[in-house]
Amino acid sequence: MAQSNQVGRRVRIAPSLLSADFGRLADSLVAVNRTADWLHLDVMDGRFVPNITIGPMVVAAVRKTTELPLDVHMMVVEPERYVKAFREAGADSLTVHYEACPHLERVIGQIHEMGALAGVAVNPATPVEALVDIVDELDMVLIMSVNPGFGGQAFWPRAVDKVRRAVRLRGDRERPLIQVDGGITLQTAPLVTSAGADVLVAGTAIFGSPDPGSVIQQMHEG
Repeated sequence: MAQSNQVGRRVRIAPSLLSADFGRLADSLVAVNRTADWLHLDVMDGRFVPNITIGPMVVAAVRKTTELPLDVHMMVVEPERYVKAFREAGADSLTVHYEACPHLERVIGQIHEMGALAGVAVNPATPVEALVDIVDELDMVLIMSVNPGFGGQAFWPRAVDKVRRAVRLRGDRERPLIQVDGGITLQTAPLVTSAGADVLVAGTAIFGSPDPGSVIQQMHEG
């Protein structure tokens, strides 16, 4: 099993439904349900990023089809307006963007009050060290290895060092988990897991394959 640089830490694979066939979404879920650890759902509002994707109704529909944890990545401005709706729709973890939250600690507290895990994502141009004053309150740090907004982008190589820096920021604590999203393939996955990543989000590499479950298994095996 692939491990991060902390002994006993099993890497989780979270297929991104952004790359699934939404016309056959139930079939896409069946294809990954047995091998995936989480399901990753990208919420985009057309304001924080130039794309619009899903809302709570889709999360609720996915919740009915799987028992896997639902990991909702909120690429939206004013995420505090939508936390309750996504949590009630079935989200187990909610990740907001550092760049979108002038009152970040308040939003993290809101997510925790709703009983969900709370994560913060940082864009490629944002240093992970910006989270130094709130890292103790986080369940997850999401390192974006592409600029958010669209699937299928090429991996940003400097994300590997950023993962190492996130691991140093965490120190000896068990949390936050270090998640990486963007351009994750069978070739790039080992780069970030060896740097210490705990959760890999992969979309095109999984759902673009004729055998998504096999790709997930290969990522697990490193």
